[in-house]
Amino acid sequence: MKQRITVFFLLFITTIFSQTITVIDAETGKPVEAVAVFNKSKVTSAVSDEFGKVDVSNFKKNEVLTFAHVSYAEYQEKKSAIKKNNYHVFLSKNSEQLDEVVVSVFKNREKTNRIAEQIAVVSSKEIEKLSPQTSADLLASVPGIKVQKSQFGGGSPVLRGMESNRVLLVVDGVRMNNAIYRKGHLQNSITVAPNLLDRTEVVFGPSSVIYGSDALGGVIHYYTKTPKLSKKGSEVKGNTFLRYSSANNEITNVVSAELRFKKWASFTSVAHSNFGDLKMGENRSHGFENWGKVPFYSNNTNTFYNETPVVNSDHNLQRNTGYSQTDVLQKFYVPFSKNTDFKLNLQYSTSSNIPRFDKLTELKSGSLKFAEWYYGPQERLLISPQLIINPKKKWMDNGTITLAYQNIKESRIQRKYGSLDRSYRNESVDVFSLNGDFTIPLAKRRNLGYGVEVTYNDVASNSYGKTLRVNGNKIIGFDDDFTVQSRYPDGGSSYLSSAFYVDYRQDINDKSTLNTGIRGTNTVLKAKWLDETFIDIPQNDIKLDNQSLTATIGYVYKPNKTWQLNTVLSSGFRSPNIDDVGKIREKNGKVTIPNIKLKPEHAYNAEIGVQKYFNNRKFRVGANVYYTLLNNYIYRESFELNGSSTIEYDGEEGAIVANVNKGTAYVTGATVSYQGKLHRNWNTSGFVTYTYGKTYDTNEPMSSIPPLFGRFDVSYVSKKLEGGANLVFNAKKDISDYNITEGIDNHEQTPIVNPNATEDINEYYGTPSWMTVGLYGKYQFTKNIALQAQLSNLFDEHYKEFASGVSAAGRNISVSLLTNF
Repeated sequence: MKQRITVFFLLFITTIFSQTITVIDAETGKPVEAVAVFNKSKVTSAVSDEFGKVDVSNFKKNEVLTFAHVSYAEYQEKKSAIKKNNYHVFLSKNSEQLDEVVVSVFKNREKTNRIAEQIAVVSSKEIEKLSPQTSADLLASVPGIKVQKSQFGGGSPVLRGMESNRVLLVVDGVRMNNAIYRKGHLQNSITVAPNLLDRTEVVFGPSSVIYGSDALGGVIHYYTKTPKLSKKGSEVKGNTFLRYSSANNEITNVVSAELRFKKWASFTSVAHSNFGDLKMGENRSHGFENWGKVPFYSNNTNTFYNETPVVNSDHNLQRNTGYSQTDVLQKFYVPFSKNTDFKLNLQYSTSSNIPRFDKLTELKSGSLKFAEWYYGPQERLLISPQLIINPKKKWMDNGTITLAYQNIKESRIQRKYGSLDRSYRNESVDVFSLNGDFTIPLAKRRNLGYGVEVTYNDVASNSYGKTLRVNGNKIIGFDDDFTVQSRYPDGGSSYLSSAFYVDYRQDINDKSTLNTGIRGTNTVLKAKWLDETFIDIPQNDIKLDNQSLTATIGYVYKPNKTWQLNTVLSSGFRSPNIDDVGKIREKNGKVTIPNIKLKPEHAYNAEIGVQKYFNNRKFRVGANVYYTLLNNYIYRESFELNGSSTIEYDGEEGAIVANVNKGTAYVTGATVSYQGKLHRNWNTSGFVTYTYGKTYDTNEPMSSIPPLFGRFDVSYVSKKLEGGANLVFNAKKDISDYNITEGIDNHEQTPIVNPNATEDINEYYGTPSWMTVGLYGKYQFTKNIALQAQLSNLFDEHYKEFASGVSAAGRNISVSLLTNF
């Protein structure tokens, strides 16, 4: 009996005096092992166990405890404050100390102070503050990224003078780039709604070691929201988001629900946006009174017929820019065991028809050329199970295995004025992929990662034509069918990529970190053409087999606590895809035809970065300078087929062009940026980016090179109120800096200065400079209700983003209501 009393007494005393903290992953809700806890002098310390628990009874009541882990931002809090939070500490990827931000863009969590490459991170809080209408608008706020738009329902990001299939898009570890990502401009970046994102990470420069083909300009990685486990039992959380924008009468609704349990969790979100026609700015400081105005437009639809254009009552209203989009995210999170987690990621995005605004304003003999030109519903389906394992073995500390199936559908429908013939071109891509990314435990301060990737694309392309039957203004059916040239090989095509990589990161000492990596990739492309009605290529059944070995080495040097120097040498490649090799299409009287002899293009990059920290590393000024050499670069130029330089396409004679391999070219540039706290509640950020590119072999400017551009923000944050202002600017790009031959930069969308000129370089002005001012405000009424408002383009300036076919929004008032329950 006495022994029982003694045991009970000891347990009682232990319960009273033992002070155990549980360290939890803020993203998943799981406990975190091996977290070092220490006081300011580092005399007293402890480490969390496999259950995330750590005894802090040896620390004094008012001591500030520091929680440190290689995969999380460092966290500091008074012991007394932790007690008020039931002895729970949540570690996350973000910190006020900017170097402590943790990113996953290199497949494993890593702090930015150990990464040599230029990195940008946009958190969910920043996304909420920016309140972008699309993910393309979100990217436009990232330092160093310029976004092009041919129509409002699009957005093509440009990184370091690289665009479209030279920039890799990734969502939750799955590459979005597929076999028909084209050269020129892409709209696929908008198929992930910004309200569904937890964060977006961007790495600039060739990143082919980790990600393979296409990552020449960099990688844009979208991370969608993930449900968390509950420590309390069962919890139901949710939120709604409602926004109205005046410039295009946008209405966006987002409803999200999260179910949290101890052993599993679920997150469901549905976002729907309806965008009306976009109103451009009316203040024409650039001096071109009629540039961009829309005097006439086509009101033809799938069921309505009008043989003549309609007068636009408001020339500043860009008719045929509106569309709608719906995005659905469903994610399940199930910890199978202490060391094994399972995630199931389901995503679906679809849109209405999206008018191709730049085509619908194209003129022929002084009148509109097209009565109809629109993209059919753009659909993206992703089904991705993911296994996160932590065996903690000598051959593997942790790893992630990601399976994915994607189905992408897109179509193009067009009809010219004066014709009843409507053409349809439909594409569907099935993508199957397997990624395995693992780390091996080495000595302290050393990380070895390795991985494999296999991706298979199956492309189906079909086309047909229908002759309309009309009765007055109604389309009542079809009279006839006719043959239409397919956009891609009509016999089917496929693209297989397989790769293996090794990545090594080591802290040489407290002041320097070495990053190295190497990747071997093999790609196999197959394509078959059947119909030879319009085009007869030399070989109808082709196979291209390419291999590439890429490498990177980076070095981070921190001479003291306030300086950081980075340097990177890296290589990248892009293997020709189905769009490069097998596309047939017309633009501005030029018809692109297949070139079955195309080879990969390679990039060799050198860059230097400098960062200076102030205010206990809460304010940073940085600069990145780079030089990228392109070899065997792919370029669109005049071409001959069967001895002819012209070909008939959709009833018109066009000049033949094709993608070919050229010699060498270069892109160089710099981004200077700053970010951090000014004083207590005041924050600021800003950047300026300069890019220049030219070909060595032909001495021409490179395409997709934006002019000097930048953005500056200042904001105030208190408990309930936030407010701020921003200034965005673009310098002029002279017409002499455009690549006229390729025509990718849409120089014909710039103002006309000499309509009688015989050459484009003398007829067009180039991109005029512009500047806008915006205001932002948010008020938190209660813990669960907030109202947010933005006033952008305050002075109603008219401008076009570089290479864009649509004018930017004029003065816009956006109001959002956010609720949590």
